Amino acid sequence: MKRALIAQLDRASAYGAEGWRFESSWAYHFFFTPQSEDEHFMRLCLRAAGEAARSGEAPIGAAVTVGGELLCATSNLRENIADPLGHAEIRAIATAARLLNRWRLEECTLYVTLEPCLMCSGAILQARVGRVVYGCSDPKAGAVESLYQCLSDPRLNHRPEVTSGVLATDCSKILTDFFRDLRKKKARGSSAPK
Repeated sequence: MKRALIAQLDRASAYGAEGWRFESSWAYHFFFTPQSEDEHFMRLCLRAAGEAARSGEAPIGAAVTVGGELLCATSNLRENIADPLGHAEIRAIATAARLLNRWRLEECTLYVTLEPCLMCSGAILQARVGRVVYGCSDPKAGAVESLYQCLSDPRLNHRPEVTSGVLATDCSKILTDFFRDLRKKKARGSSAPK
């Protein structure tokens, strides 16, 4: 990872964005190799997934970047807002489109901790997302490589670049731990006397 001096600041607090670090009052932006950049943004997705888990949501996080800069990061909110469309990917795509004031996201990269489902893959195609990076596969609902191959289907007019397996172990573990704990809570609740 290389760094480049980009600005001298009077106050380090003038910048608060992820990816910036301060030494004295000099601001540096880190230029990542493609692999380290993917891991960096996937770690942000994992952080969002952890927040989702703490609020009782399935721990899935997503982020959208443009030119290596974070545009937005979101997580699942399906349970808390009672919305079947509350998947992390859908929320990230909608937020990115709103922030960029356009629906075409060809220059964007979508990062997500879990392989997108059929609904989210459809949204990726409709938004013309240029690149998709995901952590772990979803053998029960994955629509990128597992059950369906929506994003590489030659019959469709858009096919984003796909990178899979980025921090797959970490992404899988947060889901496995969450659902194991959920099953334990349900088992304790069902065995309690009424």
